[in-house]
Amino acid sequence: MIYEEITGIHKPVARIIQGTTMIGSDLNDAESFALLDQVYELGGNTLDTAHVYGGGKSERVIGQWLQARGLRDKMVIITKGGAHSEDRRRMTPFDITSDLFDSLARLKTDYIDLYLLHRDDPDVSVEPIINVLNEHQQAGRIHAFGTSNWSHQRMEAASAYAQTNGLASFVASSPQYSLAESHAEPWPLCISISGVNGVEARKWYEKTQMPLLAWSPLASGFFSGRFQRDNLHAFGEREWDEVVVRTYAKETNFQRLDRAAILASEKGVTPAHIALAYVINQPMNMFSVVGPHSAGKFAANIEAANIRLTPQEMDWLDLKIDNR
Repeated sequence: MIYEEITGIHKPVARIIQGTTMIGSDLNDAESFALLDQVYELGGNTLDTAHVYGGGKSERVIGQWLQARGLRDKMVIITKGGAHSEDRRRMTPFDITSDLFDSLARLKTDYIDLYLLHRDDPDVSVEPIINVLNEHQQAGRIHAFGTSNWSHQRMEAASAYAQTNGLASFVASSPQYSLAESHAEPWPLCISISGVNGVEARKWYEKTQMPLLAWSPLASGFFSGRFQRDNLHAFGEREWDEVVVRTYAKETNFQRLDRAAILASEKGVTPAHIALAYVINQPMNMFSVVGPHSAGKFAANIEAANIRLTPQEMDWLDLKIDNR
């Protein structure tokens, strides 16, 4: 496992972060405990969860596991709040505070290592948001804070306000990013920095070197090989399958998958290895949030993070050049 530092977090942060949408939902409690045990044994000391995952079940099971194993001080816990409901947008100081206290109770802890805002509401000023996050940081409830699904322009505005007023600002960001270009929002108000539409954002992340915690770096399973040009009609009933078909199953992405398979064959790995290596090898300060249901797949993600790709190989994978 490769570890790096994130400002405000006084522990090493794993480059490969275990996502936990399946904890307490797709996996029962015993299966969840077993997976978390195995991830920890492989060096996975960083978990990504959220207030909304499983209606709170993900955080509750993680909290029970942390307490049972006595690992709170060794684990980096990332959780997210402020996700919108079906009724309204919830990017307000009240909702952030409410979600945070729920998360602290569920996780059985008195602090969150890294607290992320799950969505944004561009109609809301950044000032009260930065103010309330500083209040919680100063109280010790969060050690650092950042965003998920925020544009880099909004983060710049927040940082400018924080700097002017002597306040802390965002130290990390978690948008969607992968070799596959995103052609639709997988869920409402998601931000992707993949493809041609993400060029300016990627330049900003490269320049600032803000830690970038990319979610769905394998395009929600597109690079698993299950999805082919001629079998898309067989998918659609399961939410994640529908997301992949609608968001990533386009001809240019199949061409990227084809090239990943060729390069994988040459290197003796899988297309998923190559796709994740593509993300990790970017000149941005990359971390990857992955969601494997098994220790074997988590180990494969660690292996992928150690694969080195040349700039020519990455440009070829991304269809920028025809020869490598």
